Amino acid sequence: MAYTSKYNYARISARKVRLVADLIRGKSLDEALSLLSFSKKRAAVMVKKTLDAAVADAELDDADITVLYVSESRVDAGPTLKRWRPKDRGRAHPINKRTSHIIVAVEEAS
Repeated sequence: MAYTSKYNYARISARKVRLVADLIRGKSLDEALSLLSFSKKRAAVMVKKTLDAAVADAELDDADITVLYVSESRVDAGPTLKRWRPKDRGRAHPINKRTSHIIVAVEEAS
């Protein structure tokens, strides 16, 4: 059984989070946690928080924590906040503040 956790509307672009999500996909829980702990990327904190929530769901359901692995780590693009930056001669340049939805699932290895 898969235990899934979502982090919706994370204030970071999906492209940046995907780099971290691809690192942990298919890895064991211990290996994924150590990769996220030592990663210098800002997205690693968000992915680690989501992974911890999925592990907590597994613990509540009395799953064996020692054999858990990351079965799914997916990042979808969320809504974009559209802002404008004033520029010279009365012009305006668009600023896109992107958000993302982070999905992490863990499963027991058989």
